[in-house]
Amino acid sequence: MASTNESDLNVGAIENFIEYLQIPSVHPDVNYDGCLQFLTKQAQSLGLPMQVHYCFPKKPIITITWKGYEPNSPSILLSSHMDVVPAYEEKWKYKPFSGHVTKEGNIYGRGAQDMKCVGVQYLEAVRRLRLNEVTLRRTVHLLFTPDEEIGGAQGMREFVKTPEFKRLNVGFALDEGMASPSDEFVLFHGERCIWYIIVHCMGQPGHGSLLLKNTAGQKLQYLLNKVYEFRAQQEKRLESDSSLTIGDVMSINVTQIQGGVQPNVIPPEFTLVLDCRIPVTTDVVQWEETLQGWCKAAGENVWIEYKQKLPQIPATKLDHSNPFWIAFRTASEKMGLKVKTEIFTGGTDSRYLRQVGIPALGFSPMNNTPILLHDHNEYLNQNVFLRGIEIYCQIIQAVSNVPDITG
Repeated sequence: MASTNESDLNVGAIENFIEYLQIPSVHPDVNYDGCLQFLTKQAQSLGLPMQVHYCFPKKPIITITWKGYEPNSPSILLSSHMDVVPAYEEKWKYKPFSGHVTKEGNIYGRGAQDMKCVGVQYLEAVRRLRLNEVTLRRTVHLLFTPDEEIGGAQGMREFVKTPEFKRLNVGFALDEGMASPSDEFVLFHGERCIWYIIVHCMGQPGHGSLLLKNTAGQKLQYLLNKVYEFRAQQEKRLESDSSLTIGDVMSINVTQIQGGVQPNVIPPEFTLVLDCRIPVTTDVVQWEETLQGWCKAAGENVWIEYKQKLPQIPATKLDHSNPFWIAFRTASEKMGLKVKTEIFTGGTDSRYLRQVGIPALGFSPMNNTPILLHDHNEYLNQNVFLRGIEIYCQIIQAVSNVPDITG
């Protein structure tokens, strides 16, 4: 978008991005004070009201609001999270909270892709639109949440249940996506649900020199065989159908095995921990019956405990019943963007929005960029970052100007 001071805006945007990256809002024991101060300053510079909500102490949920000229129409939510995952400094080229910029224009920092970039791009897109005296039909809320990286239990999951959230009157939301190493942009309209499964295998204990029957280890072996047979089937599905992505199949992985006290004692129990990501097309009742069948076949006293068992949430529709998707697609086409739609492989705050009936799309405008979220040396090129602001300028206008047909 043309502007008389576009160069100054770009410099300011990059400075804000670097400042946000330099705030170590990192797990564990995140201190959000720096983020709150940063966002307070941003709201003041935009001339927009900011509110801070607390579902839990020291876990601020921040909204910055730009009122539309039809304020009673369902609003647009631009969602991002403030927290980042741990970074191991010895593995990084530059300090992970330095915001170091290389001569190639790569901006290094934990959160450069996941997802402080998007939070600042929202802010800077709104800044440009307001400077250009753009008016929007619908109210836009910029939302900054805590604790997404650890499941959002004290962030978005609780916030959507509050009167404060209901007063936002959200009709559509944008949230994080992922970088794309090709020239395509990836857009996510659903997520696999996450089950963390603990299988307890009880058996006959005894001396390690004996060949006892009905041991915990034998039951564990049976279950490991079933898990890896199923995993191989899913791999084969993915490899044999080029139209599928990892989000379309089920992933199941052994992440922990525990049991035993010393080498010469057959233990009375082994526990097997499984990370299972279930696609939206899978019948979860049937899948649970499959798991129970494995346990029964493994032998007596084999049972399941769920550390996490998220519900299966329908994907956001990508058809003419969703006018926000049509507006997003139309704006993308006008900009010449190649957009590929997928089901997200992990979990984001979008699932809590979809769960309460709000259509949500996950989109981070980062193409021709290596996927480095949660990786060492996470970075984003400044040209990709600035291009993302321009993209959001168009998309925010498109979705915010969708006519209200709710009556």
